[in-house]
Amino acid sequence: MNITYDYYRIFYFVAKYQSFTKAASILLSNEPNISRSIRNLEHEFGVSLFIRSNRGVTLTPEGQKLYTRVAAAHHQLSSAEAELADAKSLTSGTITLGVSEAALQILLLPKLREFHQKFPEIKIHISSVTTPQAVSSLKSGLVDLAIVTSPTGVTRPLKEIPLRPIREVLIGGPRFASLSGTPKTLKELADYPFILLNSQTNAHDFYLHFFSEHGISIKPDIEVVTTDQILPMIKYDLGIGFLPEQFAMDALMKKEVFQILMSTPLPPRSICLVKNPSQPASIAAREFEKMLRS
Repeated sequence: MNITYDYYRIFYFVAKYQSFTKAASILLSNEPNISRSIRNLEHEFGVSLFIRSNRGVTLTPEGQKLYTRVAAAHHQLSSAEAELADAKSLTSGTITLGVSEAALQILLLPKLREFHQKFPEIKIHISSVTTPQAVSSLKSGLVDLAIVTSPTGVTRPLKEIPLRPIREVLIGGPRFASLSGTPKTLKELADYPFILLNSQTNAHDFYLHFFSEHGISIKPDIEVVTTDQILPMIKYDLGIGFLPEQFAMDALMKKEVFQILMSTPLPPRSICLVKNPSQPASIAAREFEKMLRS
């Protein structure tokens, strides 16, 4: 049996993404060529490897057996290529990052400056997204690394590495200055209007779950898309809300907003690096990861 590596490579990407179209896009080919290669491969083996439908393709039992072996081989070859490339200097390359807003402002900016000064020829592509979007992009191979805030909700094979704790504060504007005295119970706070990130973010679920764990239900009066929209709304007395301390510090010092102490502290959160060990990282990405964790 004389089957070329290209056939196995095409089979791997079709099986991984369950789509001839997606595989063609990744391999810079076209769908007819991809389909023809798969038909030739099936002819060589004398079995069907995929079940075709309008929604894409799924592996047959025979296809699943082949994919297990081909995927392992593909990862081994990719790792070997990455190891051989280690001998090269970091004079070119690209890093793609999926980054949450808080992670960018609190941790990442000084690290980006440090990396850029050391390796000015490396291009850095940053997608500023929510934690779920960054993790989804990592799973799809669209980014090399995700730097986000916990909880990340990641499962294997993804790996979460805490980088820096976040201290969050509950704040209110002048209308709610009377709350800034003695610590308030969660039940007392539930009667006030809350401003939270929207339901597409893990932070939204984190706060609702925190109150729910203590038998209290809150429903935000205002939901926003990004963290930097929360502070202006709090300044204008539209409600109270949580922010990383770094985001609120200047407004607190100017007494534009006031910290509201809670008798029940929030669970700890962190800025985390999320990586996919099953996908070989580029030299540049590995160097950036090393700098992030230093």
